[in-house]
Amino acid sequence: MADSARVSFQTASTHIQPEESNKEDAFTTAVDNDPYLVRFEEGDPANPKVLVAARLLSASAFVPAFHSTVFIFKCFQIGCALSQNITSILIFRFLGGTFAAAPLGKFRRVFSALISDIWDAKERGTALAIFTVAPFAGPGIGPVVSGYVVLAGISAGVCWLQIVFTIPETYSPVLLAKKAKEIRKRTGDEKYHAAIESQKMTLSQRLETILARPFKIIFREPMLIAITLYMSFVYGCIYLLFEAYPVVFTKGHNLNAGVSGLMFLPLPIGGFLAVATYILFFNPQYERKAQECAPNSVPPEFRLRVAMLSAPFFAISFFWFAWTSFPSISIWAPMMSGALLGWSICLIFLALFNYVIDGYLAVAASALAAITVVRSLFGAVFPLFATQMYDGLGPEWASTLVGFIALILMPIPFVLSRYGPILRLKSKYAPSDSLPSSSPA
Repeated sequence: MADSARVSFQTASTHIQPEESNKEDAFTTAVDNDPYLVRFEEGDPANPKVLVAARLLSASAFVPAFHSTVFIFKCFQIGCALSQNITSILIFRFLGGTFAAAPLGKFRRVFSALISDIWDAKERGTALAIFTVAPFAGPGIGPVVSGYVVLAGISAGVCWLQIVFTIPETYSPVLLAKKAKEIRKRTGDEKYHAAIESQKMTLSQRLETILARPFKIIFREPMLIAITLYMSFVYGCIYLLFEAYPVVFTKGHNLNAGVSGLMFLPLPIGGFLAVATYILFFNPQYERKAQECAPNSVPPEFRLRVAMLSAPFFAISFFWFAWTSFPSISIWAPMMSGALLGWSICLIFLALFNYVIDGYLAVAASALAAITVVRSLFGAVFPLFATQMYDGLGPEWASTLVGFIALILMPIPFVLSRYGPILRLKSKYAPSDSLPSSSPA
């Protein structure tokens, strides 16, 4: 039972990304002159700050899809926690992950859409920074809890996670439809309607938009391929640590499961420090840039400054972890490399997420959805070979190999900063202004 509890907690800490909400159908311009089209007034408290919204699974709403899939996911989590054999655990984890993929995820379709609905480009950075730390806090805190659960022999049945049904609807077309319905009910006039009520999509069109379009975009966009490769590698490294840390700390330093779990704590601490760094230093720079560029938007490449700073530290953190992994060296040395790793990963993700959202605008959700699928595959595959790699090469050379790969991929944000405007100018999906004379970053 203790092993079941450990698996359940590790599953809870594992980050399965949902598809970022789609933005393609956020606006309908053909009905602008319709006198019966319901619109928000400027001072209406129900008016979201941004009318750029995304569709979750269909254009119905975020909240029902969120609540239903999270509830089903939790049911399968309970089944996983109470499983008595590996077969049951694998089945419940698969089914739970299937439903968790819908509502969750560090720019994940639902929460990315919520943030896009509520905050504009100037304010979105801060909101996204706070939200981005969640994927790193989970994998960092999960092993701490599960380690002591194993030692204490706590039954998995008491490890319940509550479902909170308090997230309000933010999808602006749905809000407009609700407002139109209220007006029709109050006035008795059936002529009032919202744009979303006149939109009709066939099943094939929905499937094409939801499932096929993300992959069409990624295969046609060299810029997106490079971003996906880098983010997927970084994401996979998080889950590689689930296998690397036991080799270094449990086997090398002879720590028990509880203390070994504590070694993960610097990861979320580094993530929280990254959020503070972004809010205190990088976001004010973006706000000043937005004022300079007004009324035009800030070039997306300006977002890459954060990744250009943090990418070298991501590689450095693995070299740090590699050559302090000897049992003769204090555990504090390799453990604290996790703080720099968490700090750099959080900032890399934050920068590239913002860059994709700003660069692809209307199809940003499809672009992020494609990134999500690929990096989730990396997150699933990396732990499969990590133990063999660390046992075969040794912790020092295994982490050094990862550090060298990070060095090879490190120039990606620098290259995009220089050539991103040219690539966007040639892109079918990424809108671009006239080519700037120099790199905005």
